[in-house]
Amino acid sequence: MPANSSVTGGTFSPDRQMMYYLFLLGFFAIFSTTISKNPVLPLFSQALGADDAVIGLVAAVSPFAGILFSFPVGLLSDHFGRRHLLVASGAVFLCAPLLYLLINDPLWLIPVRFFHGTATAILGPVISVVIAERFPDMKGEILGQYSSATLVGRSLAPLAGGFIISYFTMYQGLLPYRMVYIAAALAAVPVCILILMYREERSVPLGIPGFSVFRESFVTFFTNRRLRATALVDMATYFAFGAVETFLPVFLASHSVNAYETGIIFAVQVLILAATKPFFGRLSDRIDKRTQIATGMLILGCSVALIPFARTYGEFLAVSSVFGLGMSLSTVATSAYVADVAKKEQIGASMGALSSTMDIGHSSGPLVTGIIIILAGFGTGFFTTFLLAIAVTVMFALSVRDRAA
Repeated sequence: MPANSSVTGGTFSPDRQMMYYLFLLGFFAIFSTTISKNPVLPLFSQALGADDAVIGLVAAVSPFAGILFSFPVGLLSDHFGRRHLLVASGAVFLCAPLLYLLINDPLWLIPVRFFHGTATAILGPVISVVIAERFPDMKGEILGQYSSATLVGRSLAPLAGGFIISYFTMYQGLLPYRMVYIAAALAAVPVCILILMYREERSVPLGIPGFSVFRESFVTFFTNRRLRATALVDMATYFAFGAVETFLPVFLASHSVNAYETGIIFAVQVLILAATKPFFGRLSDRIDKRTQIATGMLILGCSVALIPFARTYGEFLAVSSVFGLGMSLSTVATSAYVADVAKKEQIGASMGALSSTMDIGHSSGPLVTGIIIILAGFGTGFFTTFLLAIAVTVMFALSVRDRAA
């Protein structure tokens, strides 16, 4: 039955059931991991006696797991089967929140956060591959809808975590924070159930690859100029995203924008991402993905360049909203384009490499931009991000300009 078939005879088509299955899986998975870090993680770290340096290190460890593991996980899924990797991620989703309950020393948060980070490092690229293989003619649209489902979970989790901490604030000690991690473990239960329900549709797995296969897949991806250029687009996009989410609040505070109003700006940005990704995903299935990616990058870069020139709250809100539109337009098409370009037997490795480079950008954005801001100010910091976006856009356009792309 086609992937876009409608509801007939009072029952959902198998492909439509798969869509809702993936959306629920993504929602609960990202809800569980997000409630474990926002806003509880820095508060829990502080309550355990961590100083600012340890708190920052704890926050940085989880994305580092994505950098290290996304590519190997994608490759393993090509050879070992998607279900095996999903089951492994489900085990981490369920077990990791329980480990926080045993911690009394803030330094133990470092290995636990790294372990927890492997859950999304596994889930992200594998689900992208499952969508690309199951919905080849609608992969952009379904990837966009899946991303929106995860954004809903990402948006609701801090609200739920904050409510739980506030509700149990009358209790002394670490109980309010530990109740949040119990909630994270409960949210991981449907993740495990949904993963165990998944049935592999591929042929018999090829088995665990050796080092030579890892090396060959890595070289194949990064020597393919179209794949390499697309990965750099995602890296630059999330470099900008990391810079904006870290330093826009500080810049807004310097312009007397209070924390509540800053929260509204970022909430609107997330809502725009969630609302537009399905539409832009559907668009990417119908137009040239290369044009959509480049356009999104240009919009994103220009919006970052405009941040230092904004003066009123309405202008800041508008710039942030345009940034969200550019990010949505570009990122929803990059995974779909990689699926188009990559060899069928290496699609998992390609999605994993894309995810790894994305995490590199997300981690390096705040670090590099922070150094530039310290040395030359906010204007130069944001303008550097704009220059990176423009340079990567030009490089991408030159790399994919031939018709074979």
